Order: sequence, then structure tokens, then C-alpha cells
Amino acid sequence: MTQKIIKTGNSAAVTIPVEMLKSLNIQVGDKAEAKMGFAEGSITYVFPEVRQLRLEEARRNETKK
Repeated sequence: MTQKIIKTGNSAAVTIPVEMLKSLNIQVGDKAEAKMGFAEGSITYVFPEVRQLRLEEARRNETKK
């Protein structure tokens, strides 16, 4: 998946598709740790506050795939 870098105020941001938010069960306002791989030109985000989906939500997400 390719995402575009956008300007937001005086900063730049990369959007997260809603499908990713739902599958990781993360929300706007959650914290993300950025790990930069300068040699590879990569940034990896880790979401330490990922919450487990309730069983019925997990089943709904699986049937949508």
C-alpha cells in the first residue's frame, strides 16, 4: 500500500487507512513509537497501546475479508 505525505499545520503526516486502524484496534490519539532505519530509508511505527478486539468484533472483521 502506498500512502502520500501530507502537510498538516507546520508538520508533515502520513495517513493510516481506516482498515488498518480497525484491524489493529487503534484510535486517533493513541501513541505511536517511531523507529527510524536510516540505512534502509524506513520508518517503522509501533503502537504500544494496541487493544485486543472483543470476540464479536474480531469475527465481524474476519467475515469482511
